[in-house]
Amino acid sequence: MSRLSLATHFVRRELRERYRGSFTGFGWALLQPLLQLAIYAFVFVQIFKARVPGADAPGYVPFLVVGMWPWVAFSDAVVRSTTALQDNAALIGKVALPREVLVLAPCAASVLLHLGGFVAILVALAASGQGVQLSRLPLALLLYVPMFAYTLGISLIFASLQVFVRDLVQMLAQLLTLMMFAAPIFYDRASLPLRYQGWLDLNPFTAYVEGFRYLLLGHGQLEIS
Repeated sequence: MSRLSLATHFVRRELRERYRGSFTGFGWALLQPLLQLAIYAFVFVQIFKARVPGADAPGYVPFLVVGMWPWVAFSDAVVRSTTALQDNAALIGKVALPREVLVLAPCAASVLLHLGGFVAILVALAASGQGVQLSRLPLALLLYVPMFAYTLGISLIFASLQVFVRDLVQMLAQLLTLMMFAAPIFYDRASLPLRYQGWLDLNPFTAYVEGFRYLLLGHGQLEIS
């Protein structure tokens, strides 16, 4: 069996088993980030009265959706992939197979599932007049290609480290939380003092957040290196 066929097999298995036995099945891939989005939107819009700076700025809900949904895909993929080698230790001991395929499967499954939810919520926002530019959706989907490559690279590193540092997965939640708030997901770059704006570029995910907002909302600039 070729590596491509093997990878496809494990990705399909991961998709089948991800929500097996759950009440909503694959619908949880949409419901979970949607509930998370509703909580954040209520806190930031209703309580903190958050606004995106600029006369032509989008509303805060589409602003948050376009930044947060790719992040949910990234973080979910990294967390699930980090324990992939550890979880399949018995299989590794019995069958000779490329170890990276075991990491690829949960990573690809997470990105694919959340990508479907992302497209669904974007269509809903566009239909409700929230300013989402669906004509640019194909370009935005192309942006998922380098984002997936970056996600897979991080997942392979963490999965390898997890074999030797078993408590890495517990530390990972804190690292991802720090990375999330160090990217302009809940706020706009322009809302920061000028002397701090450049620090956002140290976070690799900043480029993807701002890239999706430029393509789908026409907000900000597109700078993907």
